Amino acid sequence: MSDEDLAQEAFDNYRAYINPPLARVMRLSASPVEVSADGCTITDSAGKRYLDFAGGYGVFTLGHRHPRVVAAVHAQLDRMPMSGRTMFNPLMGRLAKRLAELTPGDLSISFFANSGTEAVEGALKLARAATGRAGIVTTDGAYHGKTLGALSASGRDAFRDPFLPLLEGVRRVPFGDADALAQAVDDTIGAVIVEPVQGEGGVNISPPEYLAGVRAICDARGALFIADEVQTGLGRCGARFACDLAGVVPDVMTLAKGLSGGVIPIGAYIARPAVWNAAYKRQPLVHTSTFGGNELACAAALAALDVLEDEGLAANARERGAELVAAARATAARYPAVIAEVRGAGLLVGVELRSEGYGGSIIPELLKRGVTAAWTLNQQRVIRLEPPLIVTAAQIATAAAAFDAAVGAAYEALGDL
Repeated sequence: MSDEDLAQEAFDNYRAYINPPLARVMRLSASPVEVSADGCTITDSAGKRYLDFAGGYGVFTLGHRHPRVVAAVHAQLDRMPMSGRTMFNPLMGRLAKRLAELTPGDLSISFFANSGTEAVEGALKLARAATGRAGIVTTDGAYHGKTLGALSASGRDAFRDPFLPLLEGVRRVPFGDADALAQAVDDTIGAVIVEPVQGEGGVNISPPEYLAGVRAICDARGALFIADEVQTGLGRCGARFACDLAGVVPDVMTLAKGLSGGVIPIGAYIARPAVWNAAYKRQPLVHTSTFGGNELACAAALAALDVLEDEGLAANARERGAELVAAARATAARYPAVIAEVRGAGLLVGVELRSEGYGGSIIPELLKRGVTAAWTLNQQRVIRLEPPLIVTAAQIATAAAAFDAAVGAAYEALGDL
């Protein structure tokens, strides 16, 4: 099949069977057809290679098809790909033990699901069961997923309004404002859920003492602190977990995206034993998942965690992230009419534009130059640069040059907006 025929087939199938409006948007933005990927690059149907600086919205921490993870999955596939669910699953036990070793403090009991939003759903249910309180405090601009419970705790009305009424008792406060949080948390609140860095909110970095303040408020009011590290965890922000940067131990932590190194879907929440026991000691099967913790996903996650540690990828995220931020800020200095601010934590970098209209030109211009980038769902003036943690200094430089040229082309075409 020719490149043109494959592209037409993909468009027709999206338009007829997947999401007609999205199909039109993707065609207008000149989205190519992906056919293979390796390391930090994706190859399209015409054979063109792209540096992946969208990174699957944080999924590809180890790049695409890391050989150690792929080998672990191949080996497990020949033994037992899915769990029979009625016997002990040794790989799930090993993965839970490994997470207990790596996560901060006494976080040690894991529940495995298949995605970040499922992990958040489980964490919210856990908090309600453990505290007997239904109330939730979340933050403006937050993104925790799009299932009904997770959506209730998310911070963009455009995603929430079509599905109202959602969960009752949810309060939203400004992100990073500990005083507003203290006012919102009373004896009806069972959980405070916070992203250490808001990814979809626009790469908003919490103030230095904010997470410690969240911890203190929850302790004083008897609420549980849920740290949503679905996007920020596992080396992304330059530490194993973004909570580590603040020296804070939450009551529950949610993980997903890069947990399997981008090979098999998996999500998890990890809780303190006292919290888990308060919720489920007498009812161990009240929250379950048929596919959660299956052998393939656990094999991938175990290998991915080993790679993360063995290859020092959190440190690489710090170093390469500093280079990427510096380069993006240099571009901002050249085009102040286009770029308002550049923010970053490790290899989670956000470029805030003066007008979201520039983004519709910059991202396609980047594609022309062989680099992918991503929108942020809750703040569409922000372009997100989120490459794999294995990215090299040379690849950062290549992508930065392409970004600079793309911004220049957008400004030349659009002028001041």
